[in-house]
Amino acid sequence: MAYRATKKYEKKETIILAFDIGTTHSAVSFSYAYPGEFPDVRSVVKWPGQPEASGDSKGLRTEGAIQIPTIVAYQGGEAKEFGAEAREHLDDDEYEIARWFKLHLHPESMKSSQSSTGPEELEIPPLPLGVTLSQVYADFIRYIYKETKEFFVNNTPNGQFVWSRLEGRMPIIFCTPNGWDMSEHAFLRKAAIRAGIVTDSAANDRLLFITEGEASVHYSLAHTKTAEWLKEGTIFAVTDAGGSTVDSTLYRCRRERPLILEEVCASACVQAGGVYVDRAMEDTLRHKLVNSTYSDVETISLMARQFEQK
Repeated sequence: MAYRATKKYEKKETIILAFDIGTTHSAVSFSYAYPGEFPDVRSVVKWPGQPEASGDSKGLRTEGAIQIPTIVAYQGGEAKEFGAEAREHLDDDEYEIARWFKLHLHPESMKSSQSSTGPEELEIPPLPLGVTLSQVYADFIRYIYKETKEFFVNNTPNGQFVWSRLEGRMPIIFCTPNGWDMSEHAFLRKAAIRAGIVTDSAANDRLLFITEGEASVHYSLAHTKTAEWLKEGTIFAVTDAGGSTVDSTLYRCRRERPLILEEVCASACVQAGGVYVDRAMEDTLRHKLVNSTYSDVETISLMARQFEQK
């Protein structure tokens, strides 16, 4: 879904990138901001190995390939395939797969058990032999950056010229769980430098971080009829249920124009989400189908994977 600003952009010409690297899926959005124009926020809707999302390149519909599976396939410690193409090798003994690797980065404060199917019972897939978490993130960031560049160049007038001219100074935003702090941000900063998308000297200026809760607020305000319900004094909640975390935040509207929001209380971030549902479903299948013709490991894994993808 596209979003067009309601005010003209009057600052220096730039491209703004935003990366959301999730536990199971990731996405990238961008905006080409030109003085005197109303900027659009657009999504990358074409990824290798996936059908292009229906609608136009501005994301008028969000079905299809607006998200890429957060998966990297390795051979001999070297990244070979990414996203949907890497997913094809999940059962291939010639490849080692890095998936759900975001769970390795969660701080201890987020790893307390929340339920009987909570984090303590979830087995996090190990990283490929000899591959560090920093390398996995760097490889994946490098890949989605490369594909974002290709999409921008092919879907923007004079795209190659514009990108080449602005690449060295465009801001890059990482969307992170509310429960992440300076240490996780520092990790991503080093991974981005290692990926080669920003230099060490420019990283502090060009790399920015926004919480998933705050990003959800901006999305909600952009895609709902705020004029009908958002008034001074209104208190509202925003919950972002992701792959591995659920972020909840309570806001109060202090002023409508210009819009000023304040948190009513500290945002909450718990380690819960889609991966726990997926694992619970796999456990249920294993329990319900025991001693049946469908109880073998390969069949259970295939059914669970279909559940994850749907």
